[in-house]
Amino acid sequence: MHTPFVSVSRFFALLFLVFPAILPAQVLPTSTNHPSFNYNRLSRIDSVINKYVANEWLGGAVTIIVKDGQVVQYKGYGYDDIGTKKPLSKDAIFRIASQTKAIVSVAVMMLYEEGKFLLNDPIENYIPEFKNATVLEKFNEADSSFTTVPAKRRITIKDLLTHTSGISYAVIGIKEMNAIYAKAGIPSGIGELKADLGDKMKTLAKLPLANQPGQKFTYGLSTDVLGYLVEKLSGVTLDEYLRKKIFVPLGMKDSYFNLPADKFNRLATLYTEDADHHVIRQLQDRSGISPDYPKQKTGYFSGGAGLSSTAYDYAIFLQMMLNKGSLNGVHILSPRVVEMMTQNQIGDLMVGNNKFGLGFEITGEKSAAESPKNAGSFAWGGYFGTTYWADPRENLVCLIMTQQTPNSHGDLSKKFEVLVYQALKK
Repeated sequence: MHTPFVSVSRFFALLFLVFPAILPAQVLPTSTNHPSFNYNRLSRIDSVINKYVANEWLGGAVTIIVKDGQVVQYKGYGYDDIGTKKPLSKDAIFRIASQTKAIVSVAVMMLYEEGKFLLNDPIENYIPEFKNATVLEKFNEADSSFTTVPAKRRITIKDLLTHTSGISYAVIGIKEMNAIYAKAGIPSGIGELKADLGDKMKTLAKLPLANQPGQKFTYGLSTDVLGYLVEKLSGVTLDEYLRKKIFVPLGMKDSYFNLPADKFNRLATLYTEDADHHVIRQLQDRSGISPDYPKQKTGYFSGGAGLSSTAYDYAIFLQMMLNKGSLNGVHILSPRVVEMMTQNQIGDLMVGNNKFGLGFEITGEKSAAESPKNAGSFAWGGYFGTTYWADPRENLVCLIMTQQTPNSHGDLSKKFEVLVYQALKK
């Protein structure tokens, strides 16, 4: 009997899906002598971060550098508990907040590859409540009442992926929209435990936009809407979709909306700062969110902010993107769709000196002239002090993860950029 040929990589990819427990502990190999790095110069990272810890500007941090698919540096610095001096482990689990967005954007594009929608489809085709969208005209601060004008065109799925939909953020967005969203009970997505995602997105759909669709880059709840779209199109929760389609296949074993009880002890402590800008433990966020929210079971799966993860897991995800959609024989996206996601998709609009793709900020020429990251690098970060970038030109993935907000010494992430590139020999 003829047996069809199955490639070794395809065989193991299928095996990983059926038996995720056999995934290797090290999805990314480690290099202790990578030819592209001067390790003496790389040790400058230690000196700088340790100084921030010694000055009580920072509790702790985890960094990871992946070059050519190999882990070159992966360390924990400082303390998880500044009172007891408990060290921060490199496998600590962080509240990654807006780093959730890139993962959910990939999930959306996986459904795009299945022919579920086209980028310029109006979102109302799938979430009808977005029909007849309006735009804020006048706002009354006294009672948060407002008047509107009709939107000039419909909101597209591409608008949501590029944050040009006109949807703002709750709590941290435009002042007028903060008030309108608060009055309507729209959450930021972080720490929401009891609400129904579909109900909240349908309510959001009936509220005014901050600006006309496509008019400007307005960072907001667009990715939460996309998370609900994933649920609508896939027929499963966003939590289940990410786990089955992305986390398990790639070997991202520490990424969750709901942190398992046996990993509670690895959740990094959340800090803030006092009046002298020294780090202190944070008991509650300014919006009333408990730092323990990853331990508190929720069914509200915020596509814009809900995940917790490790530096290592997120490096796996970014390496998959650098590899044009695949890693270790597991294919998540096609190369061309990855190219689409990581190129300018907002035309002449700007995000500071940068552009924006489908879920990622793209380093522009002006930014590249003023910092070491090469033009075309894709990046973002999270509210609690996590930052990432991937540089296709250098085949480089870098993350620095902290858990502190606000942070007057947040320039550390930019210094980390300099410290990485100054250690490159070629």
